[in-house]
Amino acid sequence: MTHSDAQWRKLLSAAAYDVLRQQGTEAPFSSPLLNEHRAGIFGCAGCALPLFSSKTKYDSGTGWPSFWAPLPDAVLTASDNSLFMERTEVHCRRCGGHLGHVFTDGPPPTGLRYCMNGVALRFTPAAG
Repeated sequence: MTHSDAQWRKLLSAAAYDVLRQQGTEAPFSSPLLNEHRAGIFGCAGCALPLFSSKTKYDSGTGWPSFWAPLPDAVLTASDNSLFMERTEVHCRRCGGHLGHVFTDGPPPTGLRYCMNGVALRFTPAAG
């Protein structure tokens, strides 16, 4: 899925554009999704691809929505050497939008912490 920069600016809020298309970061503890505890799916705010199940969400204490695993084939990763450190950046597989980073200090069963920007996600509650 590709759009021009002008199309992305029209489709996304200013905050979502900054994160998804400019690799920005929202302020910690600012996302309403941080306290979203209902059953459902967290999808990409850019293209609606389902990314994370609420079953893998946990409170990491970092101030960003965190998950211990993405849905199958939902995300791609890349090396990020910005800010004078090495991190692993997480992108939406479909639209390439920047979602956040993955770290190796998460809980079992994966030991991973997918630390996502809430503004890059949209939540869809489970039916029923």
